[in-house]
Amino acid sequence: MNISYIKWKWLLFIIALFVFALTIWYSNILIDDIARDERNKIKIWADAIQRKASLVKYTNEFFEKVRIEEQNKANMMAKAFQRISNASPEEDISFYTELISENQTIPYILTDNMGNISATKNLDDNYLKTINTPEKLNLVLKNENYSLIPINYYQNFYVYLYYKESHIYTQLRAVIDDLLESFLSEIVENASSVPVIVTDSTQKNIITFGNIDSTLIKDENYVLQTIKDMQSENPPIQISLGVETDGYVFYQESFLLKKLRFFPVIQILLVLIFFVIAYLLFSFAWRSEQNQVWVGMSKETAHQLGTPLSSLMAWVEILKSEGIDPDTVSELEKDIARLETITQRFSKIGSKPNLTPENIQDVISNFILYFKDRTSSKIKFNINLPQKPIIIDINKYLFEWVIENLCKNAVDAMNGNGTISINVSEEKNYIYMYIHDTGKGIDSKNIKKIFKPGFTTKNRGWGLGLTLAQRIIKNYHQGSIDVKSSIPNKETIFRIKLKKNKKITLSQ
Repeated sequence: MNISYIKWKWLLFIIALFVFALTIWYSNILIDDIARDERNKIKIWADAIQRKASLVKYTNEFFEKVRIEEQNKANMMAKAFQRISNASPEEDISFYTELISENQTIPYILTDNMGNISATKNLDDNYLKTINTPEKLNLVLKNENYSLIPINYYQNFYVYLYYKESHIYTQLRAVIDDLLESFLSEIVENASSVPVIVTDSTQKNIITFGNIDSTLIKDENYVLQTIKDMQSENPPIQISLGVETDGYVFYQESFLLKKLRFFPVIQILLVLIFFVIAYLLFSFAWRSEQNQVWVGMSKETAHQLGTPLSSLMAWVEILKSEGIDPDTVSELEKDIARLETITQRFSKIGSKPNLTPENIQDVISNFILYFKDRTSSKIKFNINLPQKPIIIDINKYLFEWVIENLCKNAVDAMNGNGTISINVSEEKNYIYMYIHDTGKGIDSKNIKKIFKPGFTTKNRGWGLGLTLAQRIIKNYHQGSIDVKSSIPNKETIFRIKLKKNKKITLSQ
């Protein structure tokens, strides 16, 4: 193989490897920078959530204190009413009456045991119209969030104090609910591209979510697995969702960053594809160049052989006229015919040969008849051909070249002493030709290499015989050639597979 070609292959490989390493290195730097920037943003976002969660928690606690304070005031009013009802005529009740009159926030309704209203406070006139009968009052008490304090007026007679949260507290409660709702919305919206899940204290029930497919969030198994994955990446942020009610914010790195982590893998594949394509193109260019060289050499060889062949044919005619031994002249004619065949072979390399129907038995027999007389007498030939003619489309000159290469290799493998057997068989639409020799065999590690250009185990030779044989059978005759079996120091069997010609049959 050409040394410069090997150098170019290694140079191409080193360049591709360098580009690949540089690309991966720089990509990893960019991805790390993006990941670091995203982690910093998530950290700022998480800190903001924690700070706002503290504010929400403080606000909730404050409103809870206000609620308790209002409840205490309502209890004090109930006690004041009871104290007034149970006071003696001489007792000063001004403190209790002032306590009741100073209540400007807590709405209350005082009724007897029949549901008749005896006093109200902090309720507007329109509202009073909705409770002006015991029936209407009972309906309102069921629908609204009133608390009840029974007051023992005297002996077993009771009056009932109904009260509810003050208007101020109700408005403030609406504010805190809006604040909590907007807080949860901000968690999701400010998360940008980061997947977020907010759960209750069980860490299972979802309150809200963001940057997650809404169809997948309905799958309980998917949710549990996602929460588990998020928890493994980042510890959840605990937030306050109300009095003695906590929630948890789970989050993980964005889908974009996860996709970027696969980018180096994609780059590896692209670089490998580039390298493979470049290698194949370079190999194809090299093979094309070599083929052109061999085609040029072959055609030049055929051209150069033409002149001496013409001279030899003239000399044969002179020898005939001089009365030289006819057997000698006949052998010379055979050799000249052989040279003509070789010239035909070389002239057809590089161009598509014409295939003509030929009787395969005749082609093999004629070649062996010539070849046997020019090899060692210690070489035996066993030819087993079917009696019925087998017609296939071949180029006789090139096909004989294949048989010649296989037989010459067999002679070399046997060191001029052994047996060459040729067997031809038919199977449906194909014919199989087996060339068997009793030579030294082929090492198993070399069987896949023997058809490659330049491979040879001989001390001299170009390593092109089997390569040409494979090209002739495969490319020109659409057949196949392979090593059927080989046993070291015992035998080798080559197999050729060709299609039969269905259109032409010969009579016996």
